[in-house]
Amino acid sequence: MVLETVPVEYYLVLSAAVFCTGLFGILTRRNALMFLMSVELMLNAANINLVAFSFYWGEVTGQTFALFTMALAAAEVAIGIGIVLVLYRNFESVSVTEATTLKW
Repeated sequence: MVLETVPVEYYLVLSAAVFCTGLFGILTRRNALMFLMSVELMLNAANINLVAFSFYWGEVTGQTFALFTMALAAAEVAIGIGIVLVLYRNFESVSVTEATTLKW
């Protein structure tokens, strides 16, 4: 039985599609929660690339960096949700266009 693997180009196309979806979300949305989800999509696209190339080259370095990226994403979500909650308390909205008036 011959085990055939998926070519790395397929992972790159998937990663590019996920990254472009996240970039589109950042450029077009005004909702702070959509910003956070779009950044998560972009980080997941980077993780797909890291793991795909790690498997392609037969090393675990890319997988290690992907784990660090996941830890970074978890910290980003924790801080981002706190900022969104403060934004909602002050303006009763999560629109980022209203946050420009936020002062000390």
